[in-house]
Amino acid sequence: MKNVKITVMRKVCHQDLMTQYENPMEHACDMQEGDVFITNGWEKPEGMCESAWQSMSPFVMALVYGASHFYGNWMKNPESAMISCNDGFRPVSFLIEALEEDADPA
Repeated sequence: MKNVKITVMRKVCHQDLMTQYENPMEHACDMQEGDVFITNGWEKPEGMCESAWQSMSPFVMALVYGASHFYGNWMKNPESAMISCNDGFRPVSFLIEALEEDADPA
């Protein structure tokens, strides 16, 4: 079982949609571009947004167990995927990549 590196690549804000449809929020997302998380196997890393984790965890689990080539030749690195969270107002894009190191079995 491998570990997976999760990197926050891009954070977008659709202000027009937020203005039209969203109730005002004081705090919505702690993710910042460049943030990096390393899984231990397919355990959710500390500090990872729960909603984002739900979107990416099937891909993380697959990579942990050696899957590759999602959707054919979608990614240049076959042991990776670009996944976004499910927030339609401020989606965050994550690059998830299998690492060579094995997960800690503890």
